Amino acid sequence: MATPPSPMQNHLLAALPAAEFERLSPHLESIPMPLGEVLYESGAQLRHVYFPTTSIVSLLYVLEDGASAEIAVVGNEGILGISLFMGGDSTPSRAVVQSAGHGYRLKAERLKQEFNRAGPVLRLLLRYTQALITQMTQTAVCNRHHSIEQQLCRWLLLSLDRLSSDSLTMTQELIANMLGVRREGVTEAAGNLQRAGLIRYSRGRIEVLDRVGLEKTVCECYAVVKKEYDRLLADIPRGDPFHVLGQSGS
Repeated sequence: MATPPSPMQNHLLAALPAAEFERLSPHLESIPMPLGEVLYESGAQLRHVYFPTTSIVSLLYVLEDGASAEIAVVGNEGILGISLFMGGDSTPSRAVVQSAGHGYRLKAERLKQEFNRAGPVLRLLLRYTQALITQMTQTAVCNRHHSIEQQLCRWLLLSLDRLSSDSLTMTQELIANMLGVRREGVTEAAGNLQRAGLIRYSRGRIEVLDRVGLEKTVCECYAVVKKEYDRLLADIPRGDPFHVLGQSGS
């Protein structure tokens, strides 16, 4: 069997000071995250938090009629299950693996204990949560005011930022469910991007050919989200567990 990715591939875990990482690392469980797996359902009690390493997870809001729309994506930059340390044990969203890979999970009580120490972990998680809220807010604005083509560009760029490759495995039907639009709209938007030479789409696989071109086509929403992540999390290291983040509490 292949060796699972290191927990250091998750940027939040990599940012933990040595003492905090040593307390948590024995309790981190390496898990596969296959495409389409539901990590938690709306309203269900959260028993674990998840730290993706090579996978991407979509947070979806599901309506009573079964329709859904993506409100955020979480990959190797973050954590799933912020409700646990924001005052609740459940969440109104559903978490579904959008891009298959691996990750780590940690029992809810372990994270709560560490958060309640009111040390570096608390500061790190609150800064990440602020960045995630920005993504959720901007996604709502984008879905209301921008074209499906621009929304697709934003979705592709946010996904690429969380992957080590330039390709995604994703059907148009799944993308439509993520964006909360009709499949025909995604087909037209993907076709436009392909004819412009920005992507290649075939049999559920999207390959980005011209990232710069995508960044020129996308609406301002992508830049707003990326700028806020960079501002809040710029001093998070990429693979050094002995770095102490935000000791000033900033």
